[in-house]
Amino acid sequence: MSAKKKKRIPEFHNEDAEREFWSTHDSADFIDWEKSRQVSFPALKPTLKSISIRLPESMIAQLKVEANKRDIPYQSLVKMYLAEKLREEAKRQAQRD
Repeated sequence: MSAKKKKRIPEFHNEDAEREFWSTHDSADFIDWEKSRQVSFPALKPTLKSISIRLPESMIAQLKVEANKRDIPYQSLVKMYLAEKLREEAKRQAQRD
């Protein structure tokens, strides 16, 4: 166990200032990691951002039909399709590396 006194973490005016500070400082100088404990945040939801995308009306109609078969909103189906494609691309990239 380290007997060295830990430094006080400064107050930050915004996240950019905090990010800059931690990019140039070692957290071990400020936090006694031996006393830390693991926590989880099961209800934490990812931050969402709305976007606007122009799609052909026929594509939207197809999406609505497919979404209706699954009894979900078509926007949710679009997110599922995008997530699936991104996973495939990440897997393909990992295999190349």
